[in-house]
Amino acid sequence: MLEVKNLIFHPLENGVEKSIIEDISFRVEDGEMLVITGPNGGGKSTLAKLLMGIEAPDSGSILMDGVDITNYSIAQRANAGIGFAFQQPPRFKGMTVRRLLSLAAGTELPENKCCDYLSSVGLCAREYLDREVDGTLSGGEMKRLEIATVLAKPHKLCIFDEPEAGIDLWSFSMLVKQFEQLHANKKESLILISHQERIIQMADRIMVVKNGRIEALDKKEQVMPDLMNEDTGCSCMNPAHKA
Repeated sequence: MLEVKNLIFHPLENGVEKSIIEDISFRVEDGEMLVITGPNGGGKSTLAKLLMGIEAPDSGSILMDGVDITNYSIAQRANAGIGFAFQQPPRFKGMTVRRLLSLAAGTELPENKCCDYLSSVGLCAREYLDREVDGTLSGGEMKRLEIATVLAKPHKLCIFDEPEAGIDLWSFSMLVKQFEQLHANKKESLILISHQERIIQMADRIMVVKNGRIEALDKKEQVMPDLMNEDTGCSCMNPAHKA
């Protein structure tokens, strides 16, 4: 179980303190899927980076299975069972897709397993195994590849920051099936940051973040009707955002 207590993040920007995350507290139970949504610039991606240790909070605490991991490094959090997929995945010149998947899994993967992970995110496996993870790959290809690396290793908690970004409709459908399967197995907790209605509909609970604060946090059936209200500032129910 993940537990976040009174998290605050006020980074300095040009010497001026900026309020990004304001006293956020929530839990993610074992096997639960929590979808975080809300307007752009509300603090969702920053919250994800705080959970993974990419950014450090000014105050508050983060606990994983009762252990305080607030001061853990990224590597320590990964070893504690947290997986993370960036909104903008990093590139690694000189590293092949095959090698990256094996590194992510923590063991040398046979070719058939690499192909399975790549196919699950809509990539034609044999065309990508020996390609380098560099600037020759498009943003959408990088996004799908990174999601495949997260799927390659079992985790206690997986965090996906806007997994639908840069993915075509066909690949998105395959991705949704992967999330549904992960959730059905209940072996991992999932945090998905998304504006996409189909992903939001999969949630056990929905958390709406706006202006660095939790505006709503409840079961899907309780929150979904309010997402239709423009006063939430959330555009996720706009047809233009459907894949």
